[in-house]
Amino acid sequence: MLDTLIIGGGAAGLSCALVLGSGLKKTFARTKSVAIITHQKTSHLQNALFNNVLGLKPGTLGKDLLESGKEQLKLLYPEVLQIEKEKVISILNLDTHFEIITNKDKYTALRVVVAVGYTNLINIKGLERYLEPHPQTATEKNRLWLKNKNNLVAKNLYVAGTLAGGRSQFAIASGSGAQVATDILTLWNNGKHTKIHDKIELDL
Repeated sequence: MLDTLIIGGGAAGLSCALVLGSGLKKTFARTKSVAIITHQKTSHLQNALFNNVLGLKPGTLGKDLLESGKEQLKLLYPEVLQIEKEKVISILNLDTHFEIITNKDKYTALRVVVAVGYTNLINIKGLERYLEPHPQTATEKNRLWLKNKNNLVAKNLYVAGTLAGGRSQFAIASGSGAQVATDILTLWNNGKHTKIHDKIELDL
């Protein structure tokens, strides 16, 4: 039984995994387990070119960022299980936990973070009742969102990225994933507001 399973290996999903991974060594999180299904074929980053994102070298390609993001996660936080080459077919809410079925396997988790794209091609069974027209895109684009309040769709079911209702900007999607991760860290830490910062130790 996983504690948290992240679905989607784009900006929001990888950002969420990195922040959760950075918290796993904290005392309150040592018993937690996190996994991410890094399906990326339909990610909008596949054909993205970045010139206006703080911290990214102008000309950075989205497809390269997808790969380097997985490598960063593997290098820094190998405790986060990366599940490759699987696509989620259904999410079943069993009240006490979720059952997630892919085209190859089945997983159980206490919490699920859905961080896939916001196109009308989304076809994960179990999410249909939460899908509505996206509130911040042009109607003719037929974009969708998972109706939520502060990224929470239902108990222990989170959404991050453009599917959460934000506009399609890399920084917005990435920040949304980080926000969800800090919400989960706070939950793990008995409700104490929690974030993880790396700092340079200065010699005084």
